[in-house]
Amino acid sequence: MNLTRTTGHQMRALPMSTAMPVVFIVDDDISVRESLELLVKNENWKPETFASAQEFLGHPRKPVPSCLVLDLSLPGLNGLELQKQLAVEPIDMPIIFISGYGDVPKTVQAMKAGALEFLTKPLDNDTLISAIRNALQRSRLALAQDAEMRELRDSYSSLTPREQQVMALVVSGLLNKQVGGELGISEITVKAHRGQVMQKMKANSLADLVKMAAKLGPARRAIHVA
Repeated sequence: MNLTRTTGHQMRALPMSTAMPVVFIVDDDISVRESLELLVKNENWKPETFASAQEFLGHPRKPVPSCLVLDLSLPGLNGLELQKQLAVEPIDMPIIFISGYGDVPKTVQAMKAGALEFLTKPLDNDTLISAIRNALQRSRLALAQDAEMRELRDSYSSLTPREQQVMALVVSGLLNKQVGGELGISEITVKAHRGQVMQKMKANSLADLVKMAAKLGPARRAIHVA
C-alpha cells in the first residue's frame, strides 16, 4: 500500500437522501490512516478517520450506509472491545478488522462476534476495496430493513385497539363472520374495520397483511401492551 500523505479530509455534510457512504477508519498509525483515507476518497466514498476507539465513539454518526475499518491493536480501548460496544447498537455496522500481525485466536474471536473481514497488513488495496464494497452493501440492506420496520410499527400504531384485534384474528385465518363472533360485533362492522386495517397498513392483500404481522412479531405485541 502506498502511504501517500493527504490532507483536508473533512467534507461538507450532504442531505440524508443524497449523502455518500461513509467509511470510518480507526488506526493509531497516522500513515495508515492517511493512506486509507486516500484510497477511500478515490472510490468516491467519504472517509472519516480516528486515532483511537474513544475518539470514534465520541463522534456522532448519521444513518447512512457505512462501515468501519478497525485496527485490532489500539491504545486504550482495543478493536475487539470497540466491536463489543458497537454490538449493542440498534443497527449493525459492518466491521473490517486490520492487523499488523497474524493472531489466530483474536481473528476467530472477531469473526465469531460478527466481523465481516479480518485483513493483515500490509493491506492489498483491491482486497480491501472489495471488502468495503461488500460491507457498504450490507449496511444499505440493514438501513432499508430498519426503515421498513419503522414504517410498519408506525402504521400498526395508527390502528385503533379494535382494529388491532381484528387484524390479529384475520391474520390467524378466521373469516369475517368468525371474527365477529369472537369480538361480539356484526360481520358488516368487521368488514369496515378490516378495510381500515388494510388501508392504514398499506396492505394490498391478506397475504401482505399476514407477512406484515409476521415481521412485526414481538414488536406488535409490545405496541399492543403499551
